[in-house]
Amino acid sequence: MGKYRRGGYVFITWKGDHPPRHVHVYRDGKLIVKWDSDNQKPMKGAATRRLLELISELEAEGLL
Repeated sequence: MGKYRRGGYVFITWKGDHPPRHVHVYRDGKLIVKWDSDNQKPMKGAATRRLLELISELEAEGLL
């Protein structure tokens, strides 16, 4: 499991989780978006521009 905190959000990934590759994003314990990293679209919820920037930063750092 990878758990990262950025900009007031918590990003969680699980090794061996079902495809497609995705990240769960929480704020204040509530799921904001389940982001499909393979297809660059939400699987559940919605992502703001700021949240997409944070996801992009984490991916560039090799954390997601």
